Amino acid sequence: MNIVTKEEAIIGREEKIPVLANHAVLEHATVDPLEKGMQQIMFGMGCFWGAERKFWELAGVHSTAVGYSAGHTQNPSYQEVCTGGTGHNEVVLVQYDPTKLSLATLLKTFWQSHNPTQGMRQGNDQGTQYRSGIYVFNAEQKEQAEQSRTVFQQQIHTIGTITTEIIDADTFYYAEDYHQQYLHKNPNGYCGLGGLGIVYGE
Repeated sequence: MNIVTKEEAIIGREEKIPVLANHAVLEHATVDPLEKGMQQIMFGMGCFWGAERKFWELAGVHSTAVGYSAGHTQNPSYQEVCTGGTGHNEVVLVQYDPTKLSLATLLKTFWQSHNPTQGMRQGNDQGTQYRSGIYVFNAEQKEQAEQSRTVFQQQIHTIGTITTEIIDADTFYYAEDYHQQYLHKNPNGYCGLGGLGIVYGE
């Protein structure tokens, strides 16, 4: 239940995990480089299968991908991440059109869709890879994310203390292809995502 240090982490490998180039639902490219005019942010909120679906359903999201970030191991496998030996979190990389979708809406979706007070778990899923996190690509995103955390903490102060980490985005490593858009490919698949039933900002 503690994040491993760089010295303790699994070494990893040079070879990248291969994934299909296009999103199974939105049909846009999921692999870098980022398309002109798009912005990106990463969220960790438990099992990334249900988290990814929450974001691809939003109008203005250009593409999503699931993977591993905020850890130490280069090009980790799912099995390695699940041991807790990589330090990574299961995250969703969200690429969005800021002229159609605001960061505020993305943050609202994030806070409402999971329980950010649970530390190194989300529901029945336990481990450092299930921690709550927002991984930002610029100072404006960080400021808005931190402000939103303050707002939601005030709303849920009787429930608990938010444990969400808000840090600069690190390298994003794509998860294996079968994880990408998993709940589209497996409509009856597992989704452990669940919020607190509180509307952010109200």
